[in-house]
Amino acid sequence: MIRHLLSAGDLSLDDATLVLDTAEEMARLTEGRSVKKLPTLRGRTVVNLFFEDSTRTRTSFELAAKRLSADVVNFSAKGSSLSKGESLKDTALTLEAMGADGVVVRHSASGAPYRLATSGWINACVLNAGDGTHEHPTQALLDAFTMRRHLGELSGKRIVIVGDVLHSRVARSNVALLATLGAKVTLVAPPTLLPTGVERWPCDVSYDLDAALSGADAVMMLRVQRERMNAAFFPSAREYSRRYGLDSRRQALMPAEALVLHPGPMNRGMEITAEVADSDRSVIVEQVTNGVYVRMAVLYLMLAGTTEEAA
Repeated sequence: MIRHLLSAGDLSLDDATLVLDTAEEMARLTEGRSVKKLPTLRGRTVVNLFFEDSTRTRTSFELAAKRLSADVVNFSAKGSSLSKGESLKDTALTLEAMGADGVVVRHSASGAPYRLATSGWINACVLNAGDGTHEHPTQALLDAFTMRRHLGELSGKRIVIVGDVLHSRVARSNVALLATLGAKVTLVAPPTLLPTGVERWPCDVSYDLDAALSGADAVMMLRVQRERMNAAFFPSAREYSRRYGLDSRRQALMPAEALVLHPGPMNRGMEITAEVADSDRSVIVEQVTNGVYVRMAVLYLMLAGTTEEAA
């Protein structure tokens, strides 16, 4: 397993499969048990260093580390020296002095986790929990884990990712990881919400959602990130929903066993209707549960050892 997890593209097929298999083992060891803690990271310290607001991801990492019996320290930009202008370097040196073994980083600047991992400021393993519009590798891993639990091995499976690709670190990580796993990915978005150079990504691109849905094994709807938009990328929310939203009519175009995913948080009624989000085909809540297993697996593999030891 690699020392740092900065990008989904860093993972080989063997690496990705190891994480997914280890997450399955973590699920097996904790599901149905009244005491869910494992002793595997006892004595290790994991720091959650969040320069951006997050509820779902930070809580998931905290729970994952605690279930492995690690000591957890939560840093947030608000209410700490970070809000007073302390630099990333000074923060890293502080964490190093505290004896951090693993640092989970979320930052608004693309590349910040890479800088932390390669600077020499800190000896801890660095795990990217989302950097700018760049990547979010553990989200891609939990998405793949969720799909694999329902669909089996993902090689040859057809995955459609829909929406605000331009601002989505989730889309970038998913395309990279799913390509490594052998899936066939199609991005569907308005031209204004596709990044420059997307033609070089290992996926197909379409502007016709209805056509893409007919052969999909899984459909992932992306949140429209209006907070990152400083221009009009589409005429109106209503027009976006009409052309690129997933409603019951479009869900009926999907194969009977096709899954519906969303990384959250959702704009219900815009990229996805409540009826679809809460339907039997939706695995959105399951994604949140699986995120803990996947993050347990990644933390374990980075900080402890091999799956044989876990068993």
